Amino acid sequence: MIDVESLNLRLLDLEGVKTLVGWAMEEGWNPGKHDYEAFYKADPDGFYGFFYKDRLIAGGAIVSYSGNYGFMGLFIVHPDFRGKGIGNKLWYLRRDKLIERLNKGAIIGMDGVVAMQPFYQKGGFEIAFIDERYECIGKSFPVSENISNIEPEEFYLILEFDTKCFGYERAQFLSKWFKLPDSQFFKYSNGDEIDGYAVIREVESGYKIGPLFANNEIVAQELYKACLNSVIGDPVYLDIPTTNKGALELVKKYDAKYVFECARMYYGGNPEVDINRVFGITTFELG
Repeated sequence: MIDVESLNLRLLDLEGVKTLVGWAMEEGWNPGKHDYEAFYKADPDGFYGFFYKDRLIAGGAIVSYSGNYGFMGLFIVHPDFRGKGIGNKLWYLRRDKLIERLNKGAIIGMDGVVAMQPFYQKGGFEIAFIDERYECIGKSFPVSENISNIEPEEFYLILEFDTKCFGYERAQFLSKWFKLPDSQFFKYSNGDEIDGYAVIREVESGYKIGPLFANNEIVAQELYKACLNSVIGDPVYLDIPTTNKGALELVKKYDAKYVFECARMYYGGNPEVDINRVFGITTFELG
């Protein structure tokens, strides 16, 4: 019998994060097998868990983006240890630990599944909008002449655009996200101006697009087509914020099918983000 009160938070190393992502695969969350590398790179001090007899039994992310913004995700209790109050204790400890790690007044975000939303609301989080996942099959499309691959030397140009859309700078995360195996990286540009970019990566089943950031619906459509064109015949998933009506029109136009939904929830207020530029969120785990 586990004494839940005796469990203490322990910082996870890279292998610990890899274990959590492995559990996520088993839960059907459909991550990429290399996602853990980018997650850990985003904030090596941002993953904590409980151990029982030196075995990791529960954990999650409490990632800080330079102290200015936090995100809670990848929250999993191993099936062998559920129903004992472990998750409840872990979640509140993680929340409080993240508050300590952030600058005073910094906002915390998370994506909560429907069943858990009342619990998260009791913990101080409020629903800002609904995220819906859509599935489409990769198809052949003509590619706009404005679409090209993102080159390594363009990293800081893309980072600048990403910060405008995400709301916070996340160079550490993107430096690894742009190097994930079995991934492709597209930008839409007019001369030296970046109007949008998208990443599509292989996941456990099919491919996921994330992020898909664009200045308008036309740019978003061209990036979406480029992604679909790059993996013909395979399922492709896109997670959209439903408050962006252009994103809803995009998945409707290409006959993408609804899969499931989460709610983007915030603690401490809502960040100033231009949601109309967000046609696909990056991940449910790190925002």
